[in-house]
Amino acid sequence: MVEIELDGKKVEVPAGSMVMHAAEKAGTYIPHFCYHKKLSIAANCRMCLVDVEKAPKPMPACATPVTMGMIVRTKSDKAIKAQQSVMEFLLINHPLDCPICDQGGECQLQDLAVGYGGGASRYEEEKRVVFHKDVGPLVSMQEMSRCIHCTRCVRFGQEIAGVMELGMSHRGEHAEIETFVGNTVDSELSGNMIDICPVGALTSKPFRYSARTWELSRRKSVSPHDSTGANLIVQVKNHKVMRVVPLENDAVNECWIADRDRFSYEAVNSEERLTAPMLKQGGEWKTVDWQTALEYVANGLKQVKADHGAAAIGLLASPHSTVEELALAGALVRGLGSQNIDARLRNADFSNAAPVGAARWLGQSVASLSTLQRVLVVGSNLRKDHPLFAQRIRQAARKGCQVNVLAAEAQDWAMPVKNAVLADSATWVQALAGIAAAVAQETGAVAPVPADVNDAARAVAKSLLGGEQKAVLLGNVAAHHEKAGSLLSLANWIAQHTGATVGYLTEAANTVGAQLVGATPGQGGLTAAQMLGGGLKAAVLLNTEPAHDTALGAASLANADMVVTLSPFKANMEVSDVLLPIAPFTETSGSFVNAEGRLQSFHAVVRPLGETRPAWKVLRVLGNLLGLTGFDADSSQAVLANAIPGLVAGAVVGASRLSNACSANIDLAPASVPPCVASIYQLDGLVRRATSLQLTNDARASSVQSEGAPA
Repeated sequence: MVEIELDGKKVEVPAGSMVMHAAEKAGTYIPHFCYHKKLSIAANCRMCLVDVEKAPKPMPACATPVTMGMIVRTKSDKAIKAQQSVMEFLLINHPLDCPICDQGGECQLQDLAVGYGGGASRYEEEKRVVFHKDVGPLVSMQEMSRCIHCTRCVRFGQEIAGVMELGMSHRGEHAEIETFVGNTVDSELSGNMIDICPVGALTSKPFRYSARTWELSRRKSVSPHDSTGANLIVQVKNHKVMRVVPLENDAVNECWIADRDRFSYEAVNSEERLTAPMLKQGGEWKTVDWQTALEYVANGLKQVKADHGAAAIGLLASPHSTVEELALAGALVRGLGSQNIDARLRNADFSNAAPVGAARWLGQSVASLSTLQRVLVVGSNLRKDHPLFAQRIRQAARKGCQVNVLAAEAQDWAMPVKNAVLADSATWVQALAGIAAAVAQETGAVAPVPADVNDAARAVAKSLLGGEQKAVLLGNVAAHHEKAGSLLSLANWIAQHTGATVGYLTEAANTVGAQLVGATPGQGGLTAAQMLGGGLKAAVLLNTEPAHDTALGAASLANADMVVTLSPFKANMEVSDVLLPIAPFTETSGSFVNAEGRLQSFHAVVRPLGETRPAWKVLRVLGNLLGLTGFDADSSQAVLANAIPGLVAGAVVGASRLSNACSANIDLAPASVPPCVASIYQLDGLVRRATSLQLTNDARASSVQSEGAPA
């Protein structure tokens, strides 16, 4: 540790730290623009000049290493005058258009100009003008004349997103931040550039000119998309969601969110919202009141049970539903005497389940992904499936982590991949068995099954046998694979013999939570595939659109006596008999359990739209109408307490309830059914209806691919 004196106070910081780090530890604010704690140091803006004793001139706090006994003054006349001079230079070419700037009210330059700017400018020459640039549907570069060349956006692309999509061209007053050769900004993390821009040069294209920052209320929430469980601040005006930005939580998402977390709010304001219950009568949809709709559903379920037995009733639930919704859905189905409930909509191997009451999970904390030294990722388009997990592994790779991959094709993960085993998904069990056999050769162990070893498998094995912190991670494609159990068995064997952990990246916001509350078939119950294969007379679809969320689609449901859809949107209208409008995550309270088993609860940020009701309330009333017990909770917190007793928000589920153990026999026969996976902007109903996300290159590419896929 190095001790310095900062404004008369003694501060100890690790050797190699900068003066800025010492100031942060001491709680002393030093004005800055280019410095960001998650990015490399550029020392571009010079706003952080401080007075260092014995130094001939002011020094930049972000780029001046501490030395033992150093004396630093941040508030001396010398430091203040230097900072004021820098501010004068920064404002020379700045357009000073605060009244019409979309960043007005949350602009660092505006804030610091109050404290360090002059009352009048001495600059009388013409200001430079930088022409606007169109870089895609999410990020606006309409006012690049405001840019102060801090290069935060450039460094973010290089270091966090892994793609240098923006750079600086030319020199001096002709310097510009731009994409090259007219490209668009296509990173799945691009919206974070908006947050870190200290001026109004980069702004949100969907949000532009919608509201002023001081008009917005700020409310905490949790992302309902992938399994990171990113913490959000949802900004609201007049009971309408206007913008979503990250809430910093180093244990989960640091200070970043993916673009689908940021822009999917457009769907909650879309014209596709279902705002009142609807019944199909004579082939036409009629709007009805809640009492009529719920009584119709209750009577219909009773009739099906009387005519065909309880086993003819089933419920398909989305793993993006909350813990509370899934718990009550399970209680409803089982209260009727059926065991047909499943949230594993895209799975093909339903035998690969955790023990009753437990869940498949990440196998380690989210934060520990940043410190891995070796990793084998099996069956995941990591960058698109889990952008924030990919970001953490990217940081590990920058520190020397060796990333190994088993995939069907080479993919650009925007990080160095040390070794890749490429094989058709049908033969992944053989390919992973080859890696296991290579590990056996290197360690002298007995291979779990006989397999051929090629050079690629041997390279992966040698990589995994090095380093200390390591993991074998199974992605969405591996989880949905026909031989998922065989893949997990092999992954466990490899992890055991290399000293690695084994885990699932897990697909959805509540994949882990769905398992914990029993949103899987009980003894003798039908799986999602069996229910969709025509095994039901009454089907309840909770936040589910079989046409998009499953491999089999909804065709077989047309033969059911009754199909009930609970959705925020006008979904499944071809096969449904009843539509019940339920609240999206912004209009209901609830909880998600992320990939590491962390329970995170949230409240509604706006009131429900129209006649929309929270799904847990709809299920509770339906349970009461059916005369079932256990449907008397008066709050989502009470439902949660019954569903996962003893676990408080923010805590991680106990190790006894998280298990990736697997005793499945390893089947080397090729898979006959291709895995069902969702592309980045087709994952759930919200992103599918977010207009701006559907205009991105990622969305268009997946649309073309799906249209061109064989029937």
